[in-house]
Amino acid sequence: WGELLQLAEAQNWGYRKLLLQLCEAEAADRRERKRQRLLRESKLPSSKTLGNLEEGQLPAKVRRQLPTLLEGGFVERAENVLVFGLPGRGKTHFLCALGRELILRRGYAVYFTPTFKLVQHLLAAKKDLRLDSALKKLDRFEAIILDDLGYVQQSREEMEVLFTFLAERYERRSVLVSSNLVFSKWDQIFKDPMTTMAAVDRLVHHAIILEFDGDSMRVARKEK
Repeated sequence: WGELLQLAEAQNWGYRKLLLQLCEAEAADRRERKRQRLLRESKLPSSKTLGNLEEGQLPAKVRRQLPTLLEGGFVERAENVLVFGLPGRGKTHFLCALGRELILRRGYAVYFTPTFKLVQHLLAAKKDLRLDSALKKLDRFEAIILDDLGYVQQSREEMEVLFTFLAERYERRSVLVSSNLVFSKWDQIFKDPMTTMAAVDRLVHHAIILEFDGDSMRVARKEK
């Protein structure tokens, strides 16, 4: 406020203009501090941003869909984003870049986690009789990125807490998933056919599905 006060005196502002400028500066400062806090809490890898995303190597459908996803409407509608493809196709980078922009542009609370880490966290909470509390803490994130669904040890206990997590967010919060396994192979994750069907149904019911085909980006970088 000191700098604005000096400017107001130098330019002979009225009280109304000074108060307006002070309020706008305070609001901008709060927005920036909120964005920085959300970025810290998101656990998003700092190296995977929209700026270094190789958009030209993305599949055409994904490139077309990206501007709409960046608007964040799917988060407001509690829709999911499901990304499939073989390793090295850029799925994780894409979702991380999208998550970062949802924070910076829209102020959404986003959280990134490898699926196996989330499952371990929920398993530990369940053993300590804190599963409900753990799920409530996750619920404050409007969008959660589950990276590499499929790399779970696939025990029945793991399947149960993962299914509980997905069921809790169904039609309420967004889940962004990357997976090397197509739906037909998800019985490797959930084991039980009925549970597999229920999990897929909850994710797909309100979802945007993107396929990352083509050559591996990692191989292409090595060849360069």
